[in-house]
Amino acid sequence: MTVSGKTAVVTGSNSGIGLGVAQELARAGANVILNSFTDRPEDHALAESLAKEHGVAVRYIAADMSKGEDCRALIEKAGKCDILVNNAGVQYVAPIDEFPIEKWNAIIAINLTSAFHTTAAALPMMREAGWGRVVNIASAHGLTASPFKSAYVSAKHGIVGMTKTVALETAGQGITCNAICPGYVLTPLVEAQIPEQMKVHDMDRETVIREVMLERQPSRQFATVEQIGGTVVFLCSAAADQITGTTISVDGGWTAM
Repeated sequence: MTVSGKTAVVTGSNSGIGLGVAQELARAGANVILNSFTDRPEDHALAESLAKEHGVAVRYIAADMSKGEDCRALIEKAGKCDILVNNAGVQYVAPIDEFPIEKWNAIIAINLTSAFHTTAAALPMMREAGWGRVVNIASAHGLTASPFKSAYVSAKHGIVGMTKTVALETAGQGITCNAICPGYVLTPLVEAQIPEQMKVHDMDRETVIREVMLERQPSRQFATVEQIGGTVVFLCSAAADQITGTTISVDGGWTAM
């Protein structure tokens, strides 16, 4: 599968799932726009490294996904957007009656509203080109729920709904829109939580992963960023031309229960 010559914008992509997606798209031949809210030398160095590794053009563009004007400016600065991967996201956990209003607002803005702005800005470019792919990184929590995650679950359910709407609005135009719903993915952020969980539960690494962290994931295995990236590349391939408006779960069987 190849997306050679296409330009992909991946939000929230200087680490974790976003970086894994960017890596796989670059490996498949796409030119890539990396993004986060920081603007550090290491962000731009990461883009240079990715470009050198895969022989494609890679740029880093800073944009705060909590601000609508930044979201739209990201697409405008990219200049071209054949593939849009809405990945940026944050999390906060608390009972709903204790949930800080500012945390609710931030999660909805970054996890949901940012995708509205970037998609609205990118679709005219895709329509002009006669081809486009919008891939929203949702979550198993876009299909089910957990306690204490009211904002995150609401945002991810919203992303799934918006995915269906965009798919209907673009059907027959050479543009598809789908959502990927990962379960637990082994990212640096998750990796950093393992030692603390080992202390709290007095368990070894493998036991705490299997019995605590992956309790709801029947495979008892983390998904990898490469697997999420590979799923994005598949959705951008000709094999997926008629896949639109749906969700693909990469969750080890979580949502099958």
